Amino acid sequence: MARPPRFDTALLLDAAVRLAAEHGPTGVTMSAVAAAAGAPSGSLYHRFTGRPALLAEVWLRTVERFQEGYFAALTSSPDPRTAGCAAARHVVAWCRAHPEEAALLQYGAREFGRDGWPEEHRRRADEGNGRIFASVADLADALGASGPQDTERVTLAVIDVPLTLVRRHLRDGTPLPVHAEELAERCTDALLVAVPQG
Repeated sequence: MARPPRFDTALLLDAAVRLAAEHGPTGVTMSAVAAAAGAPSGSLYHRFTGRPALLAEVWLRTVERFQEGYFAALTSSPDPRTAGCAAARHVVAWCRAHPEEAALLQYGAREFGRDGWPEEHRRRADEGNGRIFASVADLADALGASGPQDTERVTLAVIDVPLTLVRRHLRDGTPLPVHAEELAERCTDALLVAVPQG
């Protein structure tokens, strides 16, 4: 029976996330990840075709883990305002629970080298983004949004507001305050209640 690999993909990606959280995307190189994981460079090249594929996996794994709970929150209640507020709370709560991965949310896919990603990774990113936009559009419809301004208000409420609250603390290197989830929820609710009901 073959021995399991000593340095599995999850361990290598965990090391890459730590580097990205500390140094940004530029700190994630094949050699730096190998050194941080205590692995030979060959372990990296055995699992990733090169740095673009490594950066893609670091970004996508982080975003997909975040999105899993976000989508669940958006469908957690038949009342769209309640679901929207739950999504805002999720943004803050997830970032509190996963500070290193949350640090990556300060960046965009392009800063993680999206233009050089293999096609399969770009497709995964597009599918995830498409799901987000579709879910927010569904929420806007459920709230009775009647035009682009209402839809923009919903996007601001359930994406931009909670992420802005989190990013400020991430940039400053300060912990999220204990009231952050409640603050995000109240701000989101104030925006959602202003959407005219159809």
